[in-house]
Amino acid sequence: MDTRSPLSTALTTEEKASLTSGENFWETQALDRVGVPSIYLTDGPHGVRKQRDGGDHLGIGDSVPATCFPPAVALGSTWDPDLLDTVGRALGDEAKAEGVGVLLGPGINIKRSPLCGRNFEYLSEDPILSGRLGAALVAGLQARGIGASLKHFAANNQETDRLRVSADIDARPLHEIYLRGFRHVVRHAHPWTVMCSYNRINGVYTSENRWLLTDVLRGEWGFDGLVVSDWGAVSNRVAALTAGLDLEMPSTDGVTDARIVAAVESGKLEQSVLDTAADRVLALVEKVRSNLDPAAYYDRDAHHALARKVAGRSIVLLKNDGVLPLDPAANASIAVIGEFARTPRYQGAGSSQIVPTRLDNALDEIRSLAAPAQVTFAPGYSIGESDSAAEPLIVDAVSIAASADVAVVFAGLPAEDESEGFDREHLELPSAHTELLEAVLAVNPRVVVVLSNGGVVRLSGWADRAPAIVEGWLLGQAGGGAVADVLFGAVNPSARLAETIPVRLADTPAFLDFPGEAGHVRYGEGLFVGYRYYDRRETEVSFPFGHGLSYTTFGYSAPTVTLTDAGLDVEVTVANTGHRDGREVVQVYVGVPGSAAVRPVRELKGFANVEIPAGASRTVRIPIPFEDLAYFDAVLSKWVVEGGDYRVWVGASSRDLRGDAVVTVDGDAPLPELTAESTIGEWLAHPVGGEILGAALARTAGAGMLHDPALLRMAASMPLNRVAAFPGSPISTEQLDSYVRQAARPPRVITEQARGGGS
Repeated sequence: MDTRSPLSTALTTEEKASLTSGENFWETQALDRVGVPSIYLTDGPHGVRKQRDGGDHLGIGDSVPATCFPPAVALGSTWDPDLLDTVGRALGDEAKAEGVGVLLGPGINIKRSPLCGRNFEYLSEDPILSGRLGAALVAGLQARGIGASLKHFAANNQETDRLRVSADIDARPLHEIYLRGFRHVVRHAHPWTVMCSYNRINGVYTSENRWLLTDVLRGEWGFDGLVVSDWGAVSNRVAALTAGLDLEMPSTDGVTDARIVAAVESGKLEQSVLDTAADRVLALVEKVRSNLDPAAYYDRDAHHALARKVAGRSIVLLKNDGVLPLDPAANASIAVIGEFARTPRYQGAGSSQIVPTRLDNALDEIRSLAAPAQVTFAPGYSIGESDSAAEPLIVDAVSIAASADVAVVFAGLPAEDESEGFDREHLELPSAHTELLEAVLAVNPRVVVVLSNGGVVRLSGWADRAPAIVEGWLLGQAGGGAVADVLFGAVNPSARLAETIPVRLADTPAFLDFPGEAGHVRYGEGLFVGYRYYDRRETEVSFPFGHGLSYTTFGYSAPTVTLTDAGLDVEVTVANTGHRDGREVVQVYVGVPGSAAVRPVRELKGFANVEIPAGASRTVRIPIPFEDLAYFDAVLSKWVVEGGDYRVWVGASSRDLRGDAVVTVDGDAPLPELTAESTIGEWLAHPVGGEILGAALARTAGAGMLHDPALLRMAASMPLNRVAAFPGSPISTEQLDSYVRQAARPPRVITEQARGGGS
């Protein structure tokens, strides 16, 4: 029976081919003959960047005004899915008011290296955090009837040679680190579209990668939406369509459409493949059309207020030796230093640049909140000046700093240091900023450093001498007011680092492999990305993953862990032991100390952002589903839950662990296959093979091996068939064949309901 839409069956091959590519740069192809309209897709992900009519090619800098919410680098630090759902809904309202059907975002690629020039567009170095936050953004956006485009799928972790480079990744890190967040968003938030990335994975362009786009995305994860290319990501459209790419963007003025038609006519491309892609485009068009609202509008002032709230929740207080919060009633003098205070750096450079509806700056907002305190200002440096500081500017800054009760220094990265299209070369602040900072630290013991940056910067040269450090990231159009709110305590900081701040670049996991050469980049660090690497190597860091201070304090009870049919339930009581209302981000990390697989010491598996009034307590419950406890078995090519003792920690960062518990989990992994090539160690470690070989050795001259640890350790790496071939071996070749047959008997099948254990 033909289950295809009547509209699709009425289209010609030429019309179907045109439908699966753009009409222009931002719109899909309309088919007036059958009443199919075009729909508008436009850049996000932290604002609606809709190009003005008659604007330049990309529309960068020439788009309609929209609320510039904090970029992903800041949103990731909120650790708050509910807040990101609210941002998604606001973005949806603005997109609908502008007639946009699909907003191109969110970006959830992993921050593999702090040098990636586009890290400001991504949420975290951790897939669990990125997946939860990404799903919230998608859910909020689509709740308003606007499609999300989850990107960049997949392993898009650098800008160097980004349109061609092959990300060469082993199976486990590919699944556990680089695909896991996408998997969560697809399964739990159901994005309307997924955008394939530019790069290749293990030699195959993602746009032509059937394993990625069809076998994994659709077959394993159940994705039923549309796959769209990143703009210009298609190398071979016929191959891409066959692999599972439905929509090529932007238009190629009919060039690749003609290739599709020719491929169908020659038999190189099956008609059904084109039909399926056309159906998916038609389904997306209908979704967008059914949600159009010509009367839609949004309240610019309300959205600006929301942007300020979100920015305040994104600011990480890295360090505070009693300087903050500032007290305007104390009538203290405040020296505000740094051009970024007056001319804010509030978003990243490249295709995500938003023209804001308005723009606050921190200097004006500080003056507003500081009254009646005296506020003076000196720029200290010029925007774009990175080689050396202008001496007169430093002299002026030192002069006001020396006579002030507190100096607030704004430093960070200018736009030319980080952008889409190229990677950073180092982690340093501009020398003009560090020279200024050193000069101010020399004359005032009460210095607050406020950072504006899309990627982490090295702090190890001065962080120990600065009493207070505020990581302000890129905070969007209302960031200036949000910074002032945090400095004066109108907002109690609650954000946490979504990425580790290393002591130096040479300490970072991908240091030796990034950005690769000759068209390939080897992900040699494997699973050990971000905090997983630093913790496994016990490497010193400037500030760990999950870190962030508050103007209050929190105490934790001992956690309890309960095994359920769905996974683990972790409970802990958190008390606000200070005198201010505040938020705590409770983080759950899990490790498997006796694992047979290579694993990090501990990994984030859950978190909760909880608001607690001063003096109050809250019992926090954090469920950990079995799918997040699983690892990817590369031999079996499937996700499995390993049996054993799981250690569960709760804490305030990856290195501020407040308590732990152990729970036993029955695994669901089938037994690994034993062959004649398997080693003695593999046979003895196997629950079936160990009994067989152990009994055989105990009956022969090999019994001594079982009681001699040194001999057993030496022999453990020897394949059993090699041992059987030795003269006088305790195992004959015939016996070995029998042992292999015995070890192949079916293992006990363990379902999720049968998993057992205790806390």
